[in-house]
Amino acid sequence: MKKERKKHNVLLNILLLGVIVLSAIILRWQNITAPLADFHSWRQADTAAVARNYVRDGIDLFHPKYDDLSNIQSGTDNPQGLRMVEFPLYNAVIAMFAHIPGLSVEVAGRIVTILSSVVVIVVIYLLCLEESGIITAVAAGLLYAIFPFFVYFSRVVLPESSALACTFLGVFFLYLNKYPQRKGIRILFYILAAFLFACGILIKPTVIFYALVFGWLFIRQYEWDLLKKWPVYLFFILAFIPFILWRRYILQFPEAIPVSDWLLTSVNTTGGMQPIFLKPSFFRWIFYERINNIIFGGYMTVFFVLGILRKPKSIFLMSIVASAITFIFVFEGGNVQHEYYQTIIFPGLAVAVGLGVSFIAENYVAFLNPFATGFAILLLTAFSYFISYYHVKGYYGYSADLVNIASIIKTVTQPGDKIVTDSVGDTTLLYLSDRRGSPAPYKDMEEFKKDGYKYFITMNGDVIKAKKIEHKYPLKFENSKFAIFEL
Repeated sequence: MKKERKKHNVLLNILLLGVIVLSAIILRWQNITAPLADFHSWRQADTAAVARNYVRDGIDLFHPKYDDLSNIQSGTDNPQGLRMVEFPLYNAVIAMFAHIPGLSVEVAGRIVTILSSVVVIVVIYLLCLEESGIITAVAAGLLYAIFPFFVYFSRVVLPESSALACTFLGVFFLYLNKYPQRKGIRILFYILAAFLFACGILIKPTVIFYALVFGWLFIRQYEWDLLKKWPVYLFFILAFIPFILWRRYILQFPEAIPVSDWLLTSVNTTGGMQPIFLKPSFFRWIFYERINNIIFGGYMTVFFVLGILRKPKSIFLMSIVASAITFIFVFEGGNVQHEYYQTIIFPGLAVAVGLGVSFIAENYVAFLNPFATGFAILLLTAFSYFISYYHVKGYYGYSADLVNIASIIKTVTQPGDKIVTDSVGDTTLLYLSDRRGSPAPYKDMEEFKKDGYKYFITMNGDVIKAKKIEHKYPLKFENSKFAIFEL
């Protein structure tokens, strides 16, 4: 049975949402022109390199290329530098933005991510407003907009935020079908929802866990007749088929597909791969160190727990939380290894905190008085914010030496020269120097030379001394930080 839309103070919500969105943009805009050498720069560099090649060579969605020609990521040499992971819609959009005069690829990528995160914030606010009320909406929106961990990973050159934007726009359009409207509009919303969810999965397949949210919307619409309704099956077929086709297509390029099985159950340590699946270390790193300390800054965890444990007024909102938690437990290795994996759970975290804050606000009579309760909420939020900021502020830092080294490499070498660096697999230096090659000397230098590599760049003093003693490869450039040897 279709429900009537709730009545809300439109002007008040426009004002509140406007403040939240403006805060989100201002915070994310800081350091927008900084070199792409900050936290998780290696992953950002791989993403940005595809976009940069699109700017130069034209957009070819079926043959994305980046700077790494080695076998480090896939186990097989990749002489064409193909990058077969997510379908490169995000990279293509960055390339289109980068054609705007004055916008570099890095700035364009950050802008695309920022705008995507704003879309998610707006949708989360509106969904929480409809399902739970203005307090939940404001608390969830503000957390997503201003908390440091959310801010940083909502402005990096990575596809997660754009995938979430498509997915939650899809959720929003399907959600609107619960209200009475013309059949043509309902069909349009249905098609848009399926299309946007398909785009989200293509951009970053891990958003597939939010299928639980779409599933609940269909349950709410059809109730016990769900399994008899062909639109349900058609929706998920339309959403999943493009991703399945893409995965089948990229199997032709094994050298371009990074090894990823370990992301489910293991972490890569200095001692090699170590299993972490459901081990105490997993719970410690994810729920204590990452979510409690870094993301929530400690005290906000109170609201998160209350939001999960309270008797739900909206199973729909809880389905968002459930989707996020399911993702954590399936990709345990990836979530422990890489902080940016938690971007996918941002909507669930925000909704749970919003529900927790509204629970306390709605039950103020159980506390000393409403003013003390409100003050305590603000105080806990402030403490949490600054503790989280203390952990996250270092994410924006980068090595000025690395940027200077890259600048010198650009001067000493030619644009078409292939280089080898001893960056332990980190492709940041390749990206910053705008050269293709290998981010580690994984085979003998003579083999690199036969493969057309021109230079070896090292920042290791012992290696520099050894190469000088060998006298096998001429020293092209040296300073106190690094050396370039000609192969």
